This record gives sequence, structure tokens and C-alpha cells, in this order.
Amino acid sequence: MRKNDLMRAIWAAVTLFLAGSSGAVAATVCRDLTHLDQEYTVCEANRATDDLRLFLTAPDGKPYGSFDRVNEALTPAQLGFAMNAGMYHADRTPVGLYVESGKPEGRLITSDGPGNFGLLPNGVFCIAPGRYSVIESLRFAENAPDCDFASQSGPMLVIDGDLHPKFLPRSTSRYIRNGVGVAADGQTAYFAISKGAVTFHEFGVLFRDVLNTPNALYFDGNISRLHAPDLGRSDFGFAMGPIVGLVAPAE
Repeated sequence: MRKNDLMRAIWAAVTLFLAGSSGAVAATVCRDLTHLDQEYTVCEANRATDDLRLFLTAPDGKPYGSFDRVNEALTPAQLGFAMNAGMYHADRTPVGLYVESGKPEGRLITSDGPGNFGLLPNGVFCIAPGRYSVIESLRFAENAPDCDFASQSGPMLVIDGDLHPKFLPRSTSRYIRNGVGVAADGQTAYFAISKGAVTFHEFGVLFRDVLNTPNALYFDGNISRLHAPDLGRSDFGFAMGPIVGLVAPAE
């Protein structure tokens, strides 16, 4: 058994023990880890048991913008964890395709363009019946699954087990970054955020070699934020656009 697999098995055993001691199974697990001297926080969602959603527009017609406003709307439920989930314009409308509760907003963008979003290939994170997916945008255009929720962003971090071809091991471009990767069976989504400034290459390696996700997608940098109550963390700052979050019963 590889070291990474052994550590995940130990973590899973500890989690099950703690859940059994409290009489309830935790909806999600957020944990800190270190890889190649870089620190990250990773949260997991399970397609079979967890209620994972995307949030953009509040009941009053305005963008949620913050974790607090999403939590207020969910009362008496709450966010088990959440993070920003894609790039957005000044009015906080999504860049590219966005789907919430089966209703699409915006359009799929497959052409290159400025910024990280246009650093092709980019991709789509999709929450579909029975599975999660991260799908390269051209493939999504050819054969789009029926997504209950979806967010397009870019660049792809990992594509069929390979890092994005334009990532440089010795890049000097460093930011706090966050993104999502999906296990090969589509049943587990891993949401990661760096604690410090990392390169695209370092971030992609985390998803490929540590989280073992054959496909992973970059959400954003600089404005990257995480809500993880089990770690006593809830970042704040400028208003966000799309937010991904796991809905859990109130404690």
C-alpha cells in the first residue's frame, strides 16, 4: 500500500471511530495536509450520502456573495463546508456556463481568451444524478451530462491523469488557489484550497498524486475562501460569485 493510500485509510478509520462514538456519521470531512512543503485544506463530499449544491442568487434576487447569507437562507440546515466555485464578472454573474437546480445561466465558453479562465483546456464541474464529474469543456459541448448543478472555470488542473500542458514546474506565479477534483468512480469530490501561495504546477500535483483524481479543475485564486466549521474556519472578504457548499442538518 502506498504511503498516501495508507494515510487515507488511517484517516477514514479514525473518522468512522469518531462518528460511531458520537452516534452519528459526519456529513463531510475537512482536513489539513502538507505536500512538498505546501499546506492545504481538503474537504470531501460523497455523491451517495451528501447534499452538495451550488449557490448564486438569494431569494431576494441578489447574489448571496457570502457564506453567512447562504447559511441564513438554509436555516435550520447549515453549510457543512463551502468555498467559492468559479470566476465571475463585476456584477458577480458567472463567467461561462453555470447551472443551479437544473436551470442554466450563461453559456459554455470553449474558445481561448484572457486570464486563467481562457487558458485552455478549461472545464466544467458537474453534479449529476448518481455522480460528480470534472469534464473538459470541448468534451462537455459534445456530450453534456444532465447536471443538476454545474460551474465552468479554468484552467483544468488535471486532464485524464496528466497535468495541464502549460503548467511549468519552475513557474514564479504564486497565489492562494482553490479547486475541485473528482475520483475515478465519480463518487467522491475533493475540494482543496492552499494555505499559502502555490503555483499551478504544485496545485495540480496535489490533485494528481495525493488526491488521485484523474480530472481536476481550478476555481480561482487570490479571492479563494473556505468555510469549514469543523476546523473553526470561515473566511471573509470581497463578495463572491458562485459558491459550492454541502448542506447538512443543524446540530
